[in-house]
Amino acid sequence: MTRSLRRWYTLLLAATLASAGVVVALPQPALAATTANAGTVFYWNDTLLEAFRRQGGGPGPLARAAAIMNGALFDVLNSAQWGRQSYVGGGYRGAFTLAETYSAVDDNLAAGIAARDALIDALPLQRDYIEQRYTQRHGTAVQAEATSLAAAVVAAERQNRANDGANATPSYTLDNVPGSWRPTGGACATPVDPHWGLVKPFVMTSTTQSRQPLPGGYTTYPTLLASSRYADVVNEVKSLGKSNSTTRTADQTQAAFYWANDANGTYKPPGQLLAHTRVVAEPRITNPITLSRLFAQVSFAMADAAIAAWDHKYFTSIDLWRPVTAIQLADTDGNAATVQDPSWQPLGATPCFPAWVSGHATLAAAWAGVMRTAFGDSITYTAGTDDPNAAGVTRTFTSFTQAATEDARSRVYLGVHYQFDADDGMASGTSVASLATAKMGVLKCIDPCIP
Repeated sequence: MTRSLRRWYTLLLAATLASAGVVVALPQPALAATTANAGTVFYWNDTLLEAFRRQGGGPGPLARAAAIMNGALFDVLNSAQWGRQSYVGGGYRGAFTLAETYSAVDDNLAAGIAARDALIDALPLQRDYIEQRYTQRHGTAVQAEATSLAAAVVAAERQNRANDGANATPSYTLDNVPGSWRPTGGACATPVDPHWGLVKPFVMTSTTQSRQPLPGGYTTYPTLLASSRYADVVNEVKSLGKSNSTTRTADQTQAAFYWANDANGTYKPPGQLLAHTRVVAEPRITNPITLSRLFAQVSFAMADAAIAAWDHKYFTSIDLWRPVTAIQLADTDGNAATVQDPSWQPLGATPCFPAWVSGHATLAAAWAGVMRTAFGDSITYTAGTDDPNAAGVTRTFTSFTQAATEDARSRVYLGVHYQFDADDGMASGTSVASLATAKMGVLKCIDPCIP
């Protein structure tokens, strides 16, 4: 009997009994054994982070890769588990598909095949490394059922992502007016991923669904630049974000570098948040389905957070210049409360795309929203960073909200963002998080649990 037929028959039976006045509680299927374990999920996420280091580039394509791989992992493990039941209950949800499977499927092998193929789809330049990691864990093992299940999931993933806009040829025309973004020199000659705000979302219904009002509520460059709000945020970052600032504390400097991970060779902002996810989840979740769902929800949230952030950056009426430009060219902004400093330099390297909104802030808030839904917000944890300027540094957080807020604020200390970039990014990311948790259900259940 097919899965859809089993579900239909079960619901029909319940409805028939209810119409006859019989109150019935349908039996829940027993949790059948799985051949996978939490290590499978962690292994492939470790592989993902190393692929990020090798790939480099902007956060959008990396977050998309995480969503593709972790969505496929969840669907394989979820489908395999439910495939061993006599019927499917109402809590059965997928990321890309709900695949039919066999009772004897090797969950671990199927998950590895799907993770490998999905990750190669997302990051084809890392094929050799991904294949190597697959062989290290799975060797030459073969099982027809595992191959079939993985193929069904990956086929659904490919259908979902076909022509999603990720591979579009980017183009961008500078506004060329005071306040508008322009390349900041050095390695920043062309904007990074100007098309990313048009990529098909994973959980949003449109790329503009989580868009915030323009910075400070101003809709044109002249009105924004003339405002006291603009002067306030520029003067704040001018003081706190300067390379040799005397007002920035040692802890703020450490936080700025700790959250940066902007350089190629690091796991970038999405990778850091996935690493923090592991730190929190590893002592708390042992069931691989529960764990894979958490990673999928976090990844879907971050993928759409990147799309939402890039929608703000490139597809609104204000593509805001970075602090280094604003401060060096303050004599052109028409605001008497800002003073030009042509020699001003930020503490960290300025990313090569417009300032508003902060991508770090948007991703961090999306991540924190998913984590709060899963665990509550009273979680203390300690985690590290990949940034070479903070090698060996760990920081301790008492809540996900605190971690995300510090991440967003750190961009002011680094000298690359204004505070309204952080605030509006946080608001957008929080909106995305609610959509990600809704897609596959709320993750509050006793481990082990069936999604």
